[in-house]
Amino acid sequence: MKVYKTNELRNIVLIGGAKTGKTTLSEAILFESGVINRRGSIEDKNTVSDYREIELERQNSVASTILYAEHKGHKINIIDAPGFDDFIGEVVAALNVADTAFMVINGQNGVEVGTEINFRQTNANNTPLVFLINHLEHEKSSFDESMRQLKTQFGNSVTALQYPVNEGHSFNAIIDVLQQKMLKYPAGGGKAEVLDIPEDQKARAEEMLNNLIESAAENDETIMESFFENGTLTPDELKRGLKLGIINRGMFPVLCIGAKLNVGVDAMLNFVVDYLPSPDEMPGRKTKEGKELKCKTSDPTSALIFKTSIEEHLGEISFLKIYAGEIGEAMDMVNGANGSKERVSQLFAVAGKKREKLEKGIAGDIVATIKLKNARTNQTLNSPKNSGDEIVPIEFPAPKITMAIRAKNTADDEKLGVALTELQKVDPTISIEYSKELKQIIIRGQGELHLNIAKWTLEHLEKIAIEYYAPKIPYRETITKSAKAMYRHKKQSGGSGQFGEVHMLIQPYTEDMVPQKEFPIRGTEEHPLPWGGKLIFNNCIVGGSIDARFQPAILKGIMEKIEEGPLTGSYARDIVVNIYDGKMHPVDSNELAFKLAGRQAFKEAFKNAGPKILEPIYDVEVMVPSDRMGDIMTDLQGRRAVIMGMDSEGSYQIVKAKVPLAEMNRYSTALSSITSGSGTYSLKFAEYSMVPGDVQTALLKAYEEQEKEDE
Repeated sequence: MKVYKTNELRNIVLIGGAKTGKTTLSEAILFESGVINRRGSIEDKNTVSDYREIELERQNSVASTILYAEHKGHKINIIDAPGFDDFIGEVVAALNVADTAFMVINGQNGVEVGTEINFRQTNANNTPLVFLINHLEHEKSSFDESMRQLKTQFGNSVTALQYPVNEGHSFNAIIDVLQQKMLKYPAGGGKAEVLDIPEDQKARAEEMLNNLIESAAENDETIMESFFENGTLTPDELKRGLKLGIINRGMFPVLCIGAKLNVGVDAMLNFVVDYLPSPDEMPGRKTKEGKELKCKTSDPTSALIFKTSIEEHLGEISFLKIYAGEIGEAMDMVNGANGSKERVSQLFAVAGKKREKLEKGIAGDIVATIKLKNARTNQTLNSPKNSGDEIVPIEFPAPKITMAIRAKNTADDEKLGVALTELQKVDPTISIEYSKELKQIIIRGQGELHLNIAKWTLEHLEKIAIEYYAPKIPYRETITKSAKAMYRHKKQSGGSGQFGEVHMLIQPYTEDMVPQKEFPIRGTEEHPLPWGGKLIFNNCIVGGSIDARFQPAILKGIMEKIEEGPLTGSYARDIVVNIYDGKMHPVDSNELAFKLAGRQAFKEAFKNAGPKILEPIYDVEVMVPSDRMGDIMTDLQGRRAVIMGMDSEGSYQIVKAKVPLAEMNRYSTALSSITSGSGTYSLKFAEYSMVPGDVQTALLKAYEEQEKEDE
């Protein structure tokens, strides 16, 4: 493949809800541009974009696919993103590196849940956006109704540049408002015959052009002055105004196609080349140090790894967006995150499984390489001149669902650990950790479908039978009043024995607490706990009843019990311990004896100090259509939620609430059921709060039963 200049590159991403036709459109683009010589179909399981085994089985995309097309002396990099919200991380990564997003709309359904979800992502990334109304060959399609819904939902910036002449089964012609021509397609689609607009369409086409000219003029003062002076715009002024409007999201152009029939695809490609921004016309990408990379080949090289894939017979593939300089084969680079050296052995332009070798990639291009040794998604590769630069990383969405995972066969435990690490490489929106506290492997993802795909991968590709089960809740234990306790550890079994006696007073810790005055405090140690809260350890010993050398052993015993709280085995927190008396033996006292005495005295005191269980509370925001608000409120109240407020965004309502984590298990599934898939939510840890009395009683009973089973 030839080396394209930066201004000859276009980077687009196809987004939208499931079943809008993105993969079929990708296939049509590749066919129309000559990358493939025969169009595949989802039904025949032979498309370039959906080539993974799981996608062939499900007949929908679960990961983004990188593609390319060559058209009119330009290279168009295309990312076909999945439509289900569970794979939103793929969309977020693609929007970070694409210069324009094409939102594909199913002309039969208009604005759908996926449309709104993806629009919010383009808004968050400030990505230029074009709407593409597809499926116009279906009898139930309505371009005008889709336009009405788009304008209602996203405002008057939505501007049609085309419209169909005869949507439905006979769809084969489009009015191009910019050219003021009709594009008529032969059976089977392909290249359009450019004709004059029929008389019965001229008035509508001219009116739309006048509206378009006014909208384009609003994006630049110079163009606006020309419009006021001349009453219209020259073709060059119109083009410049339209491009500026697209870049600053002042305009959302609308095109129309029938991807399955290959109708309108050539016009779409022409629009991409003629009107969409090249990478050097877009705002620069920032580094962590505040430097702006403006896609100049003359600058030192910096490229962001935005996606990693593991392919059969090839291994790990890294996909890069080059933001400055050039990358060539056998080039030595430095990882900005860890300083490791990487050699780019080979460079490719990729279209699914098809790979075209590249001599080099230049600023603005999207390329692939293989066998990087120590580089991961979201890391920056630089030339040695700027080795420490780090491009601001992609901010992936926080997980929404948490499950515990284990191998059905314990012999596979080690193999599972390796497979989960590989899974995280490919999908940064999956989080894996071993929780020492819960004694479980925890997996987090975007939804139940997301985790089900992970399960399929582990079982079918890695051959590891696994199961998900409910994760334990990371409760905390604390006290509400002061209490004293003493414990004497005494053991004699021939020779030297063990003896240690500890007296302690414990009390709740708060930031504004008044220290106890019953005993003099001779020394204080403050220990922030890794799981939150504090332990304050006061030495109140007078008269040498316990040597100072045994104080660390007493503290160690207390810390052991804090890590396994007396009520439910959960971590304890926010406690002040005052050691005020005790006894030693001149021969039998040792560190072990005082550790055990301290541990048991703390346990007894804790049980008498009004012990309470704390539960994690999360801030939850639920976004739902207005007509589902009542159902959502009822469901949240059944989950012990405290409603904190409400807001609105377009036709959606946002409910803000504080909800116990224990009540959020499988909430994504419940929300989807209640709202028919139209609701979304996010959650973020807020605080720990005391559980209600009935909940504490149930937790204590469950722990006692578990203890009996483990004996």
